[in-house]
Amino acid sequence: MASVNLSGKGKFNATQKPKNKKATLARLLKYLLRHPVYFFAAIFLTISSSVLSLFGPKFSGGVIENLDKGAGNVAFNGFGGVWYYVILMLFVYVLSGIFSFILSVIMVHYSQKIVKEMRKELFDHICMMPIAFFDKQSTGDIISRLSYDIDTVNTSLSSDVVTIADSIITIVGSFVMMITIKPILVLVFVVTVPTSILYTRFMQKRIRKAVRERSRTLGEMNGYAEEMITGLKTVKAYSNEEDIARRFDEFNRKASDASCRAEKTMAWNFPGVNFITNLSLSLISIFSSILYMASKMDMGSISSFVLYSRKFSGPINEVANIYAEIESALAASERVFEILDMQIEVDTEDSVDIFDTNGEIEFRNIKFGYLPEKEIIHNLSLYVKPGQLVAIVGPTGAGKTTIINLLMRFYDYKAGQILLDGNDISKINKKSLRRLYSMVLQDTWLRNGTIYENVKYSNPNATLEDVKKACIDANIDDYIISLKDGYNTILKESGSNISKGQKQLLTIARAMLFESKILILDEATSNVDTNTEMQIQQAMRKLMENKTCFVIAHRLSTIRNADIILVINDGDIVEQGNHEELIAKNGFYASLYNSQFE
Repeated sequence: MASVNLSGKGKFNATQKPKNKKATLARLLKYLLRHPVYFFAAIFLTISSSVLSLFGPKFSGGVIENLDKGAGNVAFNGFGGVWYYVILMLFVYVLSGIFSFILSVIMVHYSQKIVKEMRKELFDHICMMPIAFFDKQSTGDIISRLSYDIDTVNTSLSSDVVTIADSIITIVGSFVMMITIKPILVLVFVVTVPTSILYTRFMQKRIRKAVRERSRTLGEMNGYAEEMITGLKTVKAYSNEEDIARRFDEFNRKASDASCRAEKTMAWNFPGVNFITNLSLSLISIFSSILYMASKMDMGSISSFVLYSRKFSGPINEVANIYAEIESALAASERVFEILDMQIEVDTEDSVDIFDTNGEIEFRNIKFGYLPEKEIIHNLSLYVKPGQLVAIVGPTGAGKTTIINLLMRFYDYKAGQILLDGNDISKINKKSLRRLYSMVLQDTWLRNGTIYENVKYSNPNATLEDVKKACIDANIDDYIISLKDGYNTILKESGSNISKGQKQLLTIARAMLFESKILILDEATSNVDTNTEMQIQQAMRKLMENKTCFVIAHRLSTIRNADIILVINDGDIVEQGNHEELIAKNGFYASLYNSQFE
């Protein structure tokens, strides 16, 4: 895998700054250029709308100038000039508004196209990541990148980018226009603009700190609420409702206080900036009045200059305020690109596809460790004949599940060989290899949909009759037909509307439906009662004739009929044989087995 820091778990902080702005901007630009028609249309409309609006104050000044000439002059007949400038002013403002509206519509579609592609690429890439990635990265952080971070990019692309571009054009254009009208008055901004920028930056630091504190306290409150609601049954069992309510009040108070402080801090920003803007207008009014009385400036020019000064000051403050949002969007983009730059799960060029197997498996001197410095499996050797039922037992952390992970090539061993029908699995295409196995995990996974859809997930071509047969063999059919909608019953998220045992039986039925020569059960019967577990074992024996089956068991009483029982401890097979042989040895297995009845 690529060397990437995976330590930063949790939801993205809106105050986070990007590490490499130039590189991130360059990558975002590549996404923008994927749709050149949208890109150049957006540029044209932004420039056109901004430039057209710049002529408005000029024409407004023309109106005022013509009216000023006619003030007190009864014989004045210059209203033709007034209407001329009025019509021009209306024309440029209406046309600018139309361009601005079209730009807004285009940017909505444009940004959605980009984020849709980005989200698809990210999700596809995540699906191709090795299992080790998910061991290091929290699920919440991955989802945050898929949703929150990409939504942040979308918001910035659809509005902030256009605002920045429009502001830059407006600032430059207004400045040029003011110089053409009266250069000396521009000196007012030498004082007010730096003051406005310094004040905004000062406030941004305070606001960022206050918002960070608000986010932290809200996160703590939400985390505590989620934790307590998830474990509410335990809370009630120990009658601790009043205690958790008191603690929630404390979290709630801190979050409320932090929110108030943040809102108060932000409330200072606009009045301060507005005061500085009004100060510049006041100074311009004073100096332009002096110039007017000295006949150095006419009323129309004053009007135009004042309007341009407002257009000049407003965007400067907007850019300062949006800057933090742009930084957040770049930081969010970096988090997306961080995963996209990680090495996906790939096969070697000489890997081959295998479409069938006899189920013969051999481990030869396997060594493996999840961390380079810590070896879990030491010189593991094992031979399994086709059709044998192999049970793997041992204490927690002994390496039972690790053996299955290596067999499935979720991880690659660092020494030795695993052979499938004599073929080294490291030379077999991973997707091709995994199609040869059916697997049922202790942690059940069911998706939103009907029972029928969930069971046939392993075999999309299965008919309703095939699904029913698998469910009968898994002893879940009687329960399903007792439901109002039978096999068309909709399962809620993760099957929350049925019991854990029923969920496990459905996943076992799903595995039965998959046509494979090898079945893996990783403590798959841990959520069902002993009687049902025995029935499932009997059904498995019937269904898995001439097929190889690996079972990781936590209740040793249920694996007495296994052909081979492997006793794993500290990464080594310490004992091997059937139940009777191992009990007769009176060794480690016998000790584990007898401890269940003590």
